[in-house]
Amino acid sequence: MYTFDSRIRYSEVDKNAILTLESLIDYFQDCSTFQTQQGPADIAFMKERNVAWVLNFWQIEVKRLPKLCEEVVIGTVPYELKGMFGLRNFFMDTKDGERLAVANSIWTLFDFEKQVPARVMPEMIETYPTGDKLSMDYADRKIAMPSEGDRRECEEITVRTYHLDTNDHVNNGQYVRMAKECLPDKNMNITSMRAEYRMQARLGDTIYPVVVTNRQSARKVYTISLNNHEGKPYCLVEFKTR
Repeated sequence: MYTFDSRIRYSEVDKNAILTLESLIDYFQDCSTFQTQQGPADIAFMKERNVAWVLNFWQIEVKRLPKLCEEVVIGTVPYELKGMFGLRNFFMDTKDGERLAVANSIWTLFDFEKQVPARVMPEMIETYPTGDKLSMDYADRKIAMPSEGDRRECEEITVRTYHLDTNDHVNNGQYVRMAKECLPDKNMNITSMRAEYRMQARLGDTIYPVVVTNRQSARKVYTISLNNHEGKPYCLVEFKTR
């Protein structure tokens, strides 16, 4: 397990002074990056070998998002490293141990020179000591676009430099930001999110978002497909709200 402490900043909150979902994802991504930089298989190590971890799937369950200036602990638990895959949990707690959010993620180690998945290296096993899976309701990693429901198209998006990460692809959290812009209320109470990443969007690409709204019991479900010009998804995002 790897953890770091933080305090919720003004730049991370919404109009109600509550941490945004996008900022929560940034915290989780920063946590895994901090752990990476402590081990032998850091970013420089991977760049020399033309490999990187590519995110396939996010599942985030939110119990409560913290308020401005609240002190928090962010942590990650890699629980399986095998073949080409890395699986890890994330969490955010209060200083007093209240669990605010928990997440599951699935990653593939990818060789960008050969354009094929790569096998986990011994240095990576040393960098990411594994632990027990965290307690949560683990959902299916595959997201299907609903065939029924209220369907609408959103404004197209051109990939800019600020959308990119160190691999020159659109950052994982940026896809979620794009999908959230399709919601009718940007500050609605999101309790669950899944994201399935299928293709990499690059600088200059145009993304065409489509959203389908359904209801499950008392909760509304928004499924957003962020498509290329052929209608194939770069990423599918599902939001559930109270």
